[in-house]
Amino acid sequence: MAKTRILLLLSGGIDSPVAGYLLGKQPQLEVEAIFFQGYPFLPKEEVERVLAVCRQLKKHANLTRLHLVPHGGNLQEFLKTGSPNYVCVLCKRFMLRVASQLALKEGCEALATGDSLGQVASQTLANLKVEDEASLLPVLRPLLGLNKEEIVSLARHIGTYPISASNPASCKAAPKKPATKASLEKVKELEGKLPLNQMVSRTLAERRTLKV
Repeated sequence: MAKTRILLLLSGGIDSPVAGYLLGKQPQLEVEAIFFQGYPFLPKEEVERVLAVCRQLKKHANLTRLHLVPHGGNLQEFLKTGSPNYVCVLCKRFMLRVASQLALKEGCEALATGDSLGQVASQTLANLKVEDEASLLPVLRPLLGLNKEEIVSLARHIGTYPISASNPASCKAAPKKPATKASLEKVKELEGKLPLNQMVSRTLAERRTLKV
């Protein structure tokens, strides 16, 4: 029986590797990952952290490939919209838009994220609804029923916690007061100021794919 393939939005943080583990330990599922490289808003070293997470995660889950895509230029474009409080929502919608296009091209049937309800601004219920509207595929969120202590416990169990917790980096593009109840109408107005199709095409064209 052919396995169902899922594309995981992976970061160097604690949560998304656990989401990959919960999905990838299922025998009928195969997980690929995509990492958005946010330099200069995140350090270049984040790529090495993500690769280390992938190598550790592969010991516990059916993880096959990692797609690396550039994202720093996209973050600069979001900041130019003049609505810094919407940057996180614009960023997440863009990630889902790019990831779903790549997933369809690679034969994946769904996306997955490490979202845990309400932990950060982009993960409020109102914002998740707005963000999902940009995806061409269903978005799986296996951590929604877990609290932070449970997620950390699983990260320790699979060995990704020491990697994710060492020298954690925060995104310099993130606003001090992010929108927590984003308006879809406002988001689409801001996206209308962006060369969105060109940004998506460029991001996908510069993708690098690695076996893990």
